[in-house]
Amino acid sequence: MVTSRSTAAARPEGVSLRRRGAVLERAILEATLEQLGSVGWNGLTMEGVAVGAQTGKAAVYRRWPSKEDLVADALQAGLPTLDEAPDLGSVREDLYALCLRVRDVMFSKPGHALRAVLHECDVESAQRFHDLIVAGVTEPSTRLFKDVLRRGIERGDVRADAIDGLVLDVIPALMMYRSKVCGSEWPDDEIADMIDRVMVPLLRVGET
Repeated sequence: MVTSRSTAAARPEGVSLRRRGAVLERAILEATLEQLGSVGWNGLTMEGVAVGAQTGKAAVYRRWPSKEDLVADALQAGLPTLDEAPDLGSVREDLYALCLRVRDVMFSKPGHALRAVLHECDVESAQRFHDLIVAGVTEPSTRLFKDVLRRGIERGDVRADAIDGLVLDVIPALMMYRSKVCGSEWPDDEIADMIDRVMVPLLRVGET
């Protein structure tokens, strides 16, 4: 006969079977982000996520049939929302405040997880995340930078042709390059330096 004592003894240490539904799913998604941040895409396993979430492997596979499906949902649920551009009265202050927010997203737990996916997964897997990255990161940040520049044009402190694809790529490209290649974590003073030395001269009325 199986007793409650023998059932508990057979259970893996640290594993709880009491959580259900949304509570368990949140724990699994959180454990997925933790795993990506610590062991990366290549080291992440469904078994490791189950251990981190203190649940059984079957509970993970019932909800997500593959690692790609699990990671996509974890990123979608975890990435902070960029929903409104700051309006502080000048393009310099608006860009500075927006870059601080983008920096915080980049170095958040979901941001670290996203970079692990982008840097390590193969081409086939990366393609599955393309729409998620575009919808969750690229399009919102581009829209907010456009809003900042549009207000600057209306105030007269940004040149009229500044809303251009190359101009909009400057800040993301600098931030990604210096983060990945130079190891910068973008402290506030580096962001201010980028805005003052690169973006303000680039956007100034009368500059070409």
